[in-house]
Amino acid sequence: MKILDKYIIKSFMITFASVFVILFFIFVLQGIWLFIAELAGKDLDFFTIIKFLSFYAPTIVPLVLPLSVLLASIMTFGSFAENYEFAAMKSSGISLQRAMKMLTITIGILAFVSFFFANNVIPDAQYKFINLRKTIVQQKPAMAIAEGQFNTIGTSNIKVGKKSGDNGEFLEDVTMHVKNSNMGLGANTIIKAKRGVLTSEDDSNYLQLELYDGYYYEDIHPKNYEERQRVPFAKSSFKKYVINIDLTKLNQAEIDEGNITSEKMLTSIELKYTIDSLEQSYKKDATSYATNLVNRNDNIFSHREITPQNVKAPINKSTNKEILSLLTVEERKQILEVAKNNAISTEFSIQSNKTDLENKSKNINNHWLAIHEKFVIAYSCLLMFFIGAPLGAIIRKGGLGLPIVFAVLIFITFHFINTFGRKVAQQDSIPPFLGAWMASILMTPFAVILTYRATNDIGIMINFDWITDPFKKLFNKITQTNDDNN
Repeated sequence: MKILDKYIIKSFMITFASVFVILFFIFVLQGIWLFIAELAGKDLDFFTIIKFLSFYAPTIVPLVLPLSVLLASIMTFGSFAENYEFAAMKSSGISLQRAMKMLTITIGILAFVSFFFANNVIPDAQYKFINLRKTIVQQKPAMAIAEGQFNTIGTSNIKVGKKSGDNGEFLEDVTMHVKNSNMGLGANTIIKAKRGVLTSEDDSNYLQLELYDGYYYEDIHPKNYEERQRVPFAKSSFKKYVINIDLTKLNQAEIDEGNITSEKMLTSIELKYTIDSLEQSYKKDATSYATNLVNRNDNIFSHREITPQNVKAPINKSTNKEILSLLTVEERKQILEVAKNNAISTEFSIQSNKTDLENKSKNINNHWLAIHEKFVIAYSCLLMFFIGAPLGAIIRKGGLGLPIVFAVLIFITFHFINTFGRKVAQQDSIPPFLGAWMASILMTPFAVILTYRATNDIGIMINFDWITDPFKKLFNKITQTNDDNN
C-alpha cells in the first residue's frame, strides 16, 4: 500500500470514528428517552442499566453506520478538495478514481463486517434485550409500577403512594382503574386499598397482586337509558383481594417483538427455515378455509327436513313457477330465515379467515424483509460512500457545516424511502424484495451520476440547455415576428 493510500484511509477512518461515536451516543440517548418509563423511578442498579443499554445499542448500528459513512466521506473528500490536496494529486497524474480505490476496498470490508454484525450480533442482542426486560419484571415485579403515577398494565391503570421491601414488593395506598372493554364506556371499576403485595415466580408469565383492606366500586350500565341517567353503581369492601396480571400485556407496544420467533432475533439461515414453515402453513390454512366454506354450504338445510312430499305440487321440467311458490308460507319463512343466517355466518367466516390469512401473509413478509435488510445494511455502506466521496470532492467543503446539511438531507431521503417501502411490502402491496431495496434502487443512479461527474471534473450543476433551448428559440421567433408586423 502506497503512502498516499495510507494517508487517505487514515484521514477517513479518523473522521469516521469520530462521527460514529458522536452519532452513536446521540441515538443511545434517544433510546434512553424511549425507555425512560422503564428505567426511571424503579430503583435499578447501575450494572442493570448498563446491561439494558448495551443490549439495546447494537440495534441502532444499522441506522448509525450508513450515516457515519456518508458524513465521513463528504467531510474527508471535501477537506481534500478545499485544501487543494486533490489538485496536487491530479498534477501528479493521480485521478479521483485512483484516490478512491483503496478506500473503496476498505469500505467493502466494512460492509462485509456490517452484514456479519446484522446477521449474528443484532439478533443475539435483541433476544437478550427482551429477556432482560422480562427478567427485571419477574425478579422485581414492583419495578413494573412507579411511585406516584398511574402505570398502564394490561387493561388496568395502577397507582401506588409508596413502595417498600427489598424489591419494592410492598405497596401502600393502592388505586386501580380497570377499563371497560364494552362500547368504549371508559373506566367502570375502581379499586382502592390501604396496602398490597406483588409476587411473581420465575417461570410464570403472571404477576400476582394481593390487596388488603380496601373498597371496590363498579359502575352499572343498565339497558334502559332512563335508568342510566341515575348513574347506578355497586360498592363493596374486602379484607383481601387477589388480582393476576398478565406480563404479556406490559408495555405491549414494545414487548410484542419479544416473541422468541420474532424475525429480529433470527439469523438469515434461521429466517429461511422459518419462512418455509410459514409458507407451508399459509397454503394449508388457505386450502382448509376454502374447503370448509364449500362444505358448510352443502348442508344448509341439514337441520330441516323439507322433502318433495312437503310441496303442494310435483316439480317437473314444465313447471314455470318458482321453487318457493311450491312451498307453504311457513316453509318459505323457514327457508329464507335459514338462508339469511347462513349468509351472515358465511360472511363472518370469510372476513375472519381473510383477516387471519392477511396476518399470516404480513408475518411472512416481515421475515423476508428481515433477510433482505441484512444485505441492505452492507450495500448501504457502499452506496453512501459513493454518494459522499464524489459529493465532497464537488462541493469542496470540509468541516461540520455544509457537509452535515447535505448528509442529513440525503440520509433522511434514504431513510424515508426505506421506511415507506417496508410498510408497503408489509401490506403485501409490493414484493418484500422491492420494499427492502427500494431506497437503494432509487439512490444508486444518484451515486453513479455523482461519481461520474466528480471523476470527470464536470461539477454538480447539470446542463438543462437541451430542454430550454427550443423554448428560447420559439420565444425569439415569436418576438421577431411581432417586431416585423409592427
